[in-house]
Amino acid sequence: MPRRLIPFVPELHYHIYNRGNNRERIFFEPDNYLYFLKKLKEYLVPVADVLVYCLMPTHYHVVGRVKLPQQTSEIFKISEVSKSEISAEVSKAMMKLSVSYTKAINKRFQRVGVLFQGQFQAKPILTSSYLLNLCRYIHGNPIKDGLVADISQWQYSNYLEWIGERDGKLIDKAFVQDNFDTPDEYRKFVLEYLRTRQLPDDVQKYLDSLDT
Repeated sequence: MPRRLIPFVPELHYHIYNRGNNRERIFFEPDNYLYFLKKLKEYLVPVADVLVYCLMPTHYHVVGRVKLPQQTSEIFKISEVSKSEISAEVSKAMMKLSVSYTKAINKRFQRVGVLFQGQFQAKPILTSSYLLNLCRYIHGNPIKDGLVADISQWQYSNYLEWIGERDGKLIDKAFVQDNFDTPDEYRKFVLEYLRTRQLPDDVQKYLDSLDT
């Protein structure tokens, strides 16, 4: 497994994403989305808390926070070796997810070859404003891409968990409550973006560079 140029650091947030090879579909039927989420829980959740996810027909977005080792809760106590091991574990988790999902899709549809366009991508999120704006952008993807008319209709993100309308497990409820007084406050935050399609310049520049 190639060494990541940008390592995963405990307690930092990361935007993890990938898309289909040649921009083709990676999800073909409802069960595919559910299987991917099952594998996300199996592989990524042991090493990172999932804040946001949105699965789209041709790509996916996940925002995760890398967990600290169970034996300590203070980042300055972690040795450089431990940091390296943690980063490797997160990368390994995402690789296992990609491989197992690809194998399942290839078997289901009697296809061969790669499904994703190379390895997954992951970029650190360094400010609270950046993080919150990225969350609402990701949750707004199904509207932006014309998949649904009402954001609540898209079942393959955790937007419904964020606004308190579904009791799923892939969410950090404490994070949501720390940043928004009520679920309706977050709903309005997302709808404001969908109405104006405007984000801070630095966030928009970053999103434009993704080319998903």
